[in-house]
Amino acid sequence: MAFRLAQISDTHLSPAHPEFTANFDVLAAHLREDAPDLVINTGDVSAHGELEEAEAQADLRFAHACHSTLGLDWLAVPGNHDVGNDPAVAKHHGADAASVARWNSIFGADRFVRDVPGWRLIGLNSLITGTELAEAQFAFLADALQGAEDRSVALFQHKPLCEESMSESDFTYWSVLPEPRNRLWQELQTCPPAFVASGHLHQWRDRRDSAPLRQIWAPAVAFFVGDTWQHRLGQKTLGYVEHVLHEDGRHDYRLVELPGLQGHDIGLMPEIYGPQTPV
Repeated sequence: MAFRLAQISDTHLSPAHPEFTANFDVLAAHLREDAPDLVINTGDVSAHGELEEAEAQADLRFAHACHSTLGLDWLAVPGNHDVGNDPAVAKHHGADAASVARWNSIFGADRFVRDVPGWRLIGLNSLITGTELAEAQFAFLADALQGAEDRSVALFQHKPLCEESMSESDFTYWSVLPEPRNRLWQELQTCPPAFVASGHLHQWRDRRDSAPLRQIWAPAVAFFVGDTWQHRLGQKTLGYVEHVLHEDGRHDYRLVELPGLQGHDIGLMPEIYGPQTPV
């Protein structure tokens, strides 16, 4: 029997933002009825988990509690609003040992390995790839790939490896930085993943670049970023991705859009993350 996995992303949960909680509640009700075998949140689980200690703790604990109400098996990796952005591109609150430890104290770990029939699922923290914390994660990844044996591999992280091409050289807010991206890609050659699933851009897209590499971007649950504030690279919708993993390594997937999700444009909500800069 195939293994069904729901990839959700960018829930941005906080007791201060009931509009985002309402969207999560719509999703949660749907998932309880659909009953996938596993739910994976690919980051920005919380709205302000990267901020000062008291507010960060409150948001992270609230987000964890919301996921616990699913009544389903679930995992999560952190996003930039959970532990801070990569320090090389962070305007404020770069990811560091303290923010990762705070996440780990509530969610258990910022990375995971989960074996299901025919597959090894690997979750990584894509916000620390350019920091001194990366060495332990690269060792973790090497062990996870080595232990995959004859299983197909799927990688889950917040940021995509690239926007358009693995040869990109720009430092950008939206993807893993060039040097750690190249190192990750070299490491992955020992056991190339069937796909890399990510969030962060608040856009749905499925594409294979010239690497080749299949990247699947999950849409957000909480909000989208309007075209005034962000270039359109995929489809700006709200929902999640259903993955169907077959034991023989086949993989089916689809976008699931839920009509009850309210399409908030974060550019029109400056009280949450401040004014957005037009592109």
